[in-house]
Parts: sequence; structure tokens; C-alpha cells
Amino acid sequence: MSKIILYHGSADIIQIPMLGKGKAYNDYGKGFYCTEHLELAKEWACTENTDGYANKYEIDTAGLSILNLSADEYTILHWLALLMEYRKFRISTPLMKRGADWLKTHFLLDLTPYDAVIGYRADDSYFSFARAFVNNEISLTQLSYAMRLGKLGEQFVLKSAAAFEQIHFISYEAADNTEYYARRKARDDEARAAFRRELEREDLEGLYMRDIIREEVRPDDPRLR
Repeated sequence: MSKIILYHGSADIIQIPMLGKGKAYNDYGKGFYCTEHLELAKEWACTENTDGYANKYEIDTAGLSILNLSADEYTILHWLALLMEYRKFRISTPLMKRGADWLKTHFLLDLTPYDAVIGYRADDSYFSFARAFVNNEISLTQLSYAMRLGKLGEQFVLKSAAAFEQIHFISYEAADNTEYYARRKARDDEARAAFRRELEREDLEGLYMRDIIREEVRPDDPRLR
């Protein structure tokens, strides 16, 4: 089936998504960020004191060029390189700068040929896990483990005019911040607590950012799988 249902969490009801809107420093740059999961959209819609809406859409993906970062040819470092490119990233050590530069040089994907991107969502806690890896504080195995915490799933991001032409508004559901912001915060707190426990376990055999730079690890390295 080429038609799928997507949800977009927002403080507003958005009947006509517009190309070029949104923040340039989101995970994959400007785009319309969606999920296939209604409950997650409701969490993303709410802030601490503000209710939101989960907007429901149908999109026909037939004919669209979609980059799926979960495909076998890509690794978590491809996703990380995109974060280094698009998100605001505070560089605090020389190693972190070398790590960010290495990732962008060898793993950064050009998104311009694609109409949409499927990949991880980097909530604040997940972004801190990525930052810890680039700063050589955790291994690649620990980063991969951290990205499964909280079960955020993947997001579907519309990037091109062709993609926006294929999405159609269906309806919306209200999201109460007293319920869904609490769920979002609990998810984040759980992920951070589990990550702190993981940090107590030193990964002596793991692949770290310093190793990747020193050994000139490339995308075809089997250790990245």
C-alpha cells in the first residue's frame, strides 16, 4: 500500500501543511515532521501548560523518493551526521569538534534528492546521548542502546514540494497537556535514568569516537552494523 496515515503534533490545527515552514535547526532541517503513532503526536503537541492537537493526514508515497535511515545501507552514524549538520550543537572540547567534522565529512547524506526522510527523532534526552558519543563518553554500542530507550520510534519528514502535494488533511484530535505532557516527561525521565545506569557500565571492547577518527572508520566498516 502506498497510502499511509501520518500524525503531526502541534499547538495548532494545520489543515494545509506548507513547504518552507518550520525551524531550520530541526533534526533534518526544514520540513513537516510527522509520526505514524497518534499517541506520540499528542505528546509532541503539548508543552507544560499548553494543550495541543494531533493532526491526522493521509499521504500517497507512490512516486516519492524517500530516504529511510533504518535501511541496511545506513548506520546510526549517518543519522548522527545529520544531527551535527542541522541541530544546534555546542562544541565543548577539541575531540568533539574533530568528531563532528569526521562524521559530517564521511557520513553526511545529501537530503536534496529526497522528497521525505524516515529516521529517529532526537528529543532533548536523545540529543544528549548523541552528544555524549561524539565527546567519547560512551561507545557506539551504548549509543545504539540509548536510542532504543523511551521507544520514541521514527518520524516521517516531508521535505519537497512533491511530498506536500501528496498529503491531505483528514481530521484532528485534541491533546490535554495535563495528560500528554506528563507522559512525554515520564518517557524522557525514564530514558535518562536508564542511560545513567548504562553509563555505570564501562564498555571496554566498544568502538568510541576517538577510535573512529584514529582508525579512519568508513560507512562500510562491519563494526558499525
